[in-house]
Amino acid sequence: MLQVYNTLSRSLEVFQPVNPGRVLMYVCGPTVYDYSHVGHARTYVAFDVIKRYLRLIGYDAFHVQNITDIDDKIINRARDEGKDWREIVDEYSKDYLDALKKLNVFVDIHPRVTEHISEIIDFIQKLIEKGHAYVAPSGSVYFDVDTYGDYGRLSGRQDKKMWSQEEFATEKKNPYDFALWKARKPGEPYWDSPWGPGRPGWHIECSVMSSRYLGTRFDIHGGGSDLIFPHHENERAQSESLFGEKPWVKYWMHTGMLQVGGEKMSKSLKNIVPLKDLFNSYDPLVVRLWLASAHYRTILSFSDEILQQARSNLERLRGAALLVQKLFKEVEPAGRLSDEDLVTLKEMSQLRRDFYEAMNSDFNASAAFASVMQLTSIIYSRISSKPSYTTVYMAHRLLEEFNRVLGVLDDIMYETPSETIPVEQLVDLIVEVRNVLRSQRNWELSDYIRSRLSDLGIVLMDEKNKTRWLLRR
Repeated sequence: MLQVYNTLSRSLEVFQPVNPGRVLMYVCGPTVYDYSHVGHARTYVAFDVIKRYLRLIGYDAFHVQNITDIDDKIINRARDEGKDWREIVDEYSKDYLDALKKLNVFVDIHPRVTEHISEIIDFIQKLIEKGHAYVAPSGSVYFDVDTYGDYGRLSGRQDKKMWSQEEFATEKKNPYDFALWKARKPGEPYWDSPWGPGRPGWHIECSVMSSRYLGTRFDIHGGGSDLIFPHHENERAQSESLFGEKPWVKYWMHTGMLQVGGEKMSKSLKNIVPLKDLFNSYDPLVVRLWLASAHYRTILSFSDEILQQARSNLERLRGAALLVQKLFKEVEPAGRLSDEDLVTLKEMSQLRRDFYEAMNSDFNASAAFASVMQLTSIIYSRISSKPSYTTVYMAHRLLEEFNRVLGVLDDIMYETPSETIPVEQLVDLIVEVRNVLRSQRNWELSDYIRSRLSDLGIVLMDEKNKTRWLLRR
């Protein structure tokens, strides 16, 4: 029985999705104004492991992870570098998507804020009509926190003195009210709205995009623990106020932070490690294994020693997988199993039970990984010296099963077809279908195709009379 820790209740709860058999999951993605770093990877890999395990035990899990492509930080970065804000977005979105690919993290859909402006405006207007938001004289719109009686429960901040957010604005009713729409400032990008030109606030985007793709109630909302307040607290307030669904999200899940030398990894301390630099020293799969084999809620320490251990673990695991693959092709089925074979099979069956028991305990990947490494010991110490078809088959099946969660043995465990696939013709066909959808003004599906192609490293460039594409190397 799967149990998960719910940040909202601060307790372990039996996992029962809103719709039996299907899990809808939203994870807060990056604000693309800088290079993705190992702290980001901590969250992305952790929720990829969670999704993979849910799929392994039979759930149809759907994973949405947004890209914030308009924000104060993006505008400020563009101003500092003398670039158009869209150049900043393109550069760092590419870096983020490239990092995910190298880490073997695959997201079902990557919605972007600027693709959902009309839905954001509609969401805000409905909040105004229900009395939960108000328009300030400047044209900015704020959420009236006092209209939501459960504010502060997610973060545990029950005292209003702890709620103040952003800079104090005299036009706000209360210092803790937060911006849904920010009135245009000179030189900043903007969109027209019923309240005047401006752009979305940070918190509104995730409420809009999660509900757009997952509905007004879904199962898991995830992110780093640094997002609990104010971001997730505000999301919860505005969403439950509009939808009337309580709880709007059934399980709030948050990853632990990274530390470097005993200090939190943060830009202010200048101890951030960009993934692009880390990948120059370590195989991305080493980084993935380190993160995938840790309990998602623990505070992780980052160091070369820890990554060197992860490298050693990966080499051992991959070596065991290669050995099993070789034996699997060489050993012939035999008749009677030896007593030693029976003992080995019994031990491997117990390791499988231990793996699932650990993952069912709030996705305890650390305990589960111990079972994986014990399996490698059995492979090296016993199966390699006295292989039988049954023990080799069982070891192969377990490695494949465990790898569905770990995601570091894909090139070994899964056969690659020898036939070449006409990739260019296939992409051309997909682009042609997308162009037909655009001509029919089916923006939702055409944007989805663009997003999924981008996840695969294929960038579309819509020009006046045609759409070109290129493959990122």
